[in-house]
Amino acid sequence: MSLFELFIVTTLFMLILAILVSFIRLVLGPTIWDRLLMVNLISAKVVMFMAVYAIWEDSLLIMDIAIAYGIVGFLTITLLSKYIMTGGREK
Repeated sequence: MSLFELFIVTTLFMLILAILVSFIRLVLGPTIWDRLLMVNLISAKVVMFMAVYAIWEDSLLIMDIAIAYGIVGFLTITLLSKYIMTGGREK
């Protein structure tokens, strides 16, 4: 195993651990805003995981999927925060 592969595998493992820790914080978060922040953080970490994995596999298709997932994650967080701020009702 080369030094590059060792670095990539270590990075992927650390990202998985960070996602698990963020998920624990998501479950334990005292407020809805803490939970929303953790959903955003998990989404960003998944995009990072997919980008590193795409580099490891040398696949542009996985990188395109990661970009699309990042856009969907951003729109989801934006719409959820607007929904929470309005209390679930349209103004």
